[in-house]
Amino acid sequence: MSTAVPGVSGPAYLDRTPRRAWLVWGVGVAAYVVAVFHRGSLGVAAIDAEHRFGVSPALLSLFSVLQLAVYAAMQIPVGTLLDRFGSRRMILTGAALMAVGQVALATAHHVPTAIAARVLVGGGDAMTFISVLRLVPMWFAPRQIPLVTQLTGVLGQIGQIAATYPLVALLHHVGWTASYAGAAGVSVLVALLVASVMRDPPATGGRRPALRPHLVAAWREHGTRIGLWTHFVTQFSGTVFALLWGYPFLVKGEGLSPSTAGVLLTLLVLAGIAVAPLLGRLTGRWPLRRSALTLTIVGSSALMWTVVLVWPGRCPLAVLVLLVLVLGTNGPGSMVGFDYARTFNPPLRLGSASGIVNVGGFVASLTTILVIGIVLDLAGHAGLGSLDGYRAAFATQYVLWGAGLLGVLHNRRILRRRIAAEGTVIRPLPLVIRDRLRR
Repeated sequence: MSTAVPGVSGPAYLDRTPRRAWLVWGVGVAAYVVAVFHRGSLGVAAIDAEHRFGVSPALLSLFSVLQLAVYAAMQIPVGTLLDRFGSRRMILTGAALMAVGQVALATAHHVPTAIAARVLVGGGDAMTFISVLRLVPMWFAPRQIPLVTQLTGVLGQIGQIAATYPLVALLHHVGWTASYAGAAGVSVLVALLVASVMRDPPATGGRRPALRPHLVAAWREHGTRIGLWTHFVTQFSGTVFALLWGYPFLVKGEGLSPSTAGVLLTLLVLAGIAVAPLLGRLTGRWPLRRSALTLTIVGSSALMWTVVLVWPGRCPLAVLVLLVLVLGTNGPGSMVGFDYARTFNPPLRLGSASGIVNVGGFVASLTTILVIGIVLDLAGHAGLGSLDGYRAAFATQYVLWGAGLLGVLHNRRILRRRIAAEGTVIRPLPLVIRDRLRR
């Protein structure tokens, strides 16, 4: 059903949350944790992969670029299939693909095999997140949806911690093959858990909606488009840092020890976990001000990168800590894009709308990963680059921020005109906050 004010409340299935919802959601989050673990499992092994496969930085970045390209390319078809077949089947299929991909990577000694393995991982990963995300409006009461959505995204990042610590430790103690074979086993375990516990909610009623009309309608909705650009502009900097280039930048560029770099990557994830509930509550309380959160997060990220990139010599550890704390807000900030998709689209096309939104951040991320690899190669330094090479490479992010902000502001202007036509006055945010404080 729709609300009187577009994009504020959105569709709702339930008046209250059943107890089983938390169990189903918890299993879904576990599947997403494993997907993020697989997604980040190459980034923390970038230096090992460089030696194992004898690749340059640009070719190494191609591993992750292809993985993310598959992820991004599959979002729209996965979203439409999700509307048709439900979350359980999609999550199970994704877990199987990731297990096969990690087994292939475990035994790979040549670049083509390793690339094919990462493509499989990207395909399985693509099926997981929006499938888990679709469970939230299906199982939870409307007042809880923004917060649970944020928690879904940020708790999944525990998988990045698992990739940073346990996987790195395994690589150093038991080697490449055993480590990635063990990673495949984790996917098998989570698939068994999903098969045993997860059920699609009765609200779906086994309906099989037509695919193309839902996809076209979701794309034509400017609420979906602002969600896409919100995801695009907020997510990529933190994702690129955590997924591939943060670890070598900190170790090779800034001269930190591998253990200290691991701590900073973990701090990035923990910062996201800390800020996600706050962003969820702010999104729920001021839904007409969601773009203000986006602008704040992007502005803070660009400012901190400016400080790091212009710092004379290597940055003090305190500055790098501030950088990762700010980048920790990027993931939760990108989740606001899915809140736009939820509140501007009817229930039966939530999968399609969420798939469109999810394309944004990963297109930006894979573009940035590839460009950074190319710039590092052009810098002409051995290995994974020098500090000056990394500075030049990370400076390319400003182009993506500019493009993303233009997309957000353009669609915000269209939506505000539409909402105003419905009779809703959008007051300046300082006045809204002042009135709230006076109550």
